[in-house]
Amino acid sequence: MMTNVTFLNPGFFWFFLIIPIVIAWQIWQRRQLTATLKMSSLKGFKAKPSFLTKLKPLLFIFRILALSLIIVAMARPRTVDISSQTKTTKGIDIVMAIDVSGSMLARDLKPNRMEALKVVAAEFVKERPNDRIGLVVYASEAYTKTPVTSDKAVVLDALRSVKYDNVLADGTGIGMGLTTAVNRLKESKAKSKVIILLTDGVNNSGFIEPETASDIAKEFGIKVYTIGIGTNGMAEFPYAIDARGNFLFKMMKVEIDQELMKSIAAKTGGKYFRATSNKSLATIYNEINKLETTEIEELKFYDYDEKFRPFAIAACALLLLEIGLRKTVFRSFI
Repeated sequence: MMTNVTFLNPGFFWFFLIIPIVIAWQIWQRRQLTATLKMSSLKGFKAKPSFLTKLKPLLFIFRILALSLIIVAMARPRTVDISSQTKTTKGIDIVMAIDVSGSMLARDLKPNRMEALKVVAAEFVKERPNDRIGLVVYASEAYTKTPVTSDKAVVLDALRSVKYDNVLADGTGIGMGLTTAVNRLKESKAKSKVIILLTDGVNNSGFIEPETASDIAKEFGIKVYTIGIGTNGMAEFPYAIDARGNFLFKMMKVEIDQELMKSIAAKTGGKYFRATSNKSLATIYNEINKLETTEIEELKFYDYDEKFRPFAIAACALLLLEIGLRKTVFRSFI
């Protein structure tokens, strides 16, 4: 059984309008060829019609069926199998540089800044299936947690494992984080290179100035989107650890060097954002996702399977059968 059948030349179906005309012509012609003889009695001519006489109308039916099949064959029925293939024509390499200093445990975002960021950043990674993404973490120093890769599972695992620990000395080295991210992208052959730099404080550590790092990013054609995370005013910050290893919190003023972050973004062609809540943080990543779009080319392949041949063969068979019967079995009939 044929499914998903299409017709290349559906206009030929208009020829079906000829068939009623052919049938009417056949009936009229048959009547014209039939002679009429008036007799007073038919007793001497009574006889049952022969079996062949009953079958002779089949010849005309065969011809009509053959004509119908020819029309269908001319309409070119066929099935099509469509397969598609996507090709990334403009890939983007992205490095997320995340501040992991102790202040990222502040509770102005829920449950804290770091955990809120991890949830939003994970969704961002999932929505970039055609791009390569890397991960850099920094405090007073910085290191690459994941180099740029197309394996999103690796990036997501690395993101889930991000936490505050003693691997990096506490502090905020924005220049260190940005420089490390630039090193991950400077050799990239991607059409677009992007760094998403997030911090919740002011630059107070590291031996590379943020301005110098932004100059390097600009030189390599890397766009930097900067995000300052933290509410306006006061927030609960960790300030000490008790005897059982638990953080102690107190209300402290939120300080973010917004002028520095705006300068870095403007110099590299990026944009600065301020996230004061979980919702605004999610909105920021959604906006960056829309700003940095990857061009995808979709290639579709059509595999046509022509189905007109069975109709043409059947039409020829019926015509041959009709001609053969007319020239042999029904030869003696008028």
